[in-house]
Amino acid sequence: MYLLTTVTQGRRPLFGDPRLARVVVRALRTLSDEGAGTTHAFVIMPDHVHWLVTLSAGSLDGLVARAKSRSAREINALRSTQGTPVWQRGFHDHALRRDEDVREVARYIVGNPVRAGIVGNPRDYPWWDAEWL
Repeated sequence: MYLLTTVTQGRRPLFGDPRLARVVVRALRTLSDEGAGTTHAFVIMPDHVHWLVTLSAGSLDGLVARAKSRSAREINALRSTQGTPVWQRGFHDHALRRDEDVREVARYIVGNPVRAGIVGNPRDYPWWDAEWL
């Protein structure tokens, strides 16, 4: 299981636009539906994404590349900005150790909007999901 973080190009707050945030949610869910990985938790912040996922097939690099590519194409189509980079290159990954509490990691993920001062309660933020909370 991995905690992944990826950031928008130039840390632009693209996902303050609900249409664009929904694109990323769909991309993560579609990859899970296709069997590429199992999504356990995510939060779409205005300029980055945290994603707790178990890899099912292929490589971690490939999974993230598919998520970024799929979402970037749709985001650029919605914004009429074809070819404009949506995501910074690369991503940060942390492989969870056996002794790490997965529920605590999921809570950390969905608590990001509270720590960022966007909302007072995670339930008031629309762009997250977690199977264990």
